[in-house]
Amino acid sequence: MIQDLYKQKKSLELSWEQEYNESGKYTLNMVEIDEKIKGIITQIKLEEARQEDLRNKIADSRSEVSIAT
Repeated sequence: MIQDLYKQKKSLELSWEQEYNESGKYTLNMVEIDEKIKGIITQIKLEEARQEDLRNKIADSRSEVSIAT
C-alpha cells in the first residue's frame, strides 16, 4: 500500500515539474497538483504510523509471553 502511495506521489511530482517546464510559472493546475501531493503525504504518514503501531503491539505482546518450565 505504501509503495503505491509513493508511486502516486512521484507521478504527481513529475506532472508538477512538467507543468512548470511548459509554462515557466506557477499555475492553478500546479496548485491542484500540490494539494493532491499533500493529501498523499498525509496518507503515507497515516499508513506508516499504523504499521509502526502494529510493530509495537507485536513487540509488546512478545515481552508479555513467558515460558514457564
